[in-house]
Amino acid sequence: MSAKVRNKIEFLGTGTSQGMPIIGCSCPVCRSDDFHDKRLRTSAYIEYGGLRLVVDAGPDFRQQILRSGIRELDAVLLTHMHKDHTGGLDDVRAFNYFMHRAFPIYAEPMVQDSLRREYAYAFGDHRYPGVPDFVLHTIGEEPFSIGGVEIIPVRAMHYKLPILGFRFGRLGYLTDANYISEESIERFRGVDIFVVSCIRRTPHISHFSLDEAIDVCRRVGARRCFLTHLSHQLEKYEDLSKTLPEGIEPAYDGLSLTF
Repeated sequence: MSAKVRNKIEFLGTGTSQGMPIIGCSCPVCRSDDFHDKRLRTSAYIEYGGLRLVVDAGPDFRQQILRSGIRELDAVLLTHMHKDHTGGLDDVRAFNYFMHRAFPIYAEPMVQDSLRREYAYAFGDHRYPGVPDFVLHTIGEEPFSIGGVEIIPVRAMHYKLPILGFRFGRLGYLTDANYISEESIERFRGVDIFVVSCIRRTPHISHFSLDEAIDVCRRVGARRCFLTHLSHQLEKYEDLSKTLPEGIEPAYDGLSLTF
């Protein structure tokens, strides 16, 4: 009998678009000596069904991959087009070199259009030697498979921008959202671990506040929930942890969980 496939998530980054500490900021969170409060831009490494995936590759992608010792990847999945989620894709060149193939990126059509603009040098007819070699795979709201392993996209809204979360079996992952419908919540129900973004306590135009993120966690009903995309407008990790309901925790860079 074959061994059961081990699934895991490792949080490569759990900070906002500016990371933490923020350049020039002297607030208590940005001055914290606690490693939990040192946050790179939001990203996650996921091993699922034998696949090795990264969700979002922002400007800290290279640093995150090196820090975590990741040597092989099967694909990057993109939630949306913003730079803090796509700005590190030039560094997939290393995977081109060592894995001897074009690198698969799964994204919606409008995200692909953004990549073609931002990385025009990688898509031209006469490409400079050594530029990254991408192969774009189109996804939407329907389940899709990579190597026979099914992944379920989940629609949400980031202000007026449609974005995607993802369900990987017993794991649900949603970042950069401020609205999710009941139909989309249903796609997450039944997960053991649920990850959702939360930027601050007060309302925000494009991100869940703390109370809103807690409400989404309760609607999903996962056994364990983790908050990501945290800003310095929330308390330090140690203090924030003490205020959260049972079953809800702040994530932090380097946190690894099995599911």
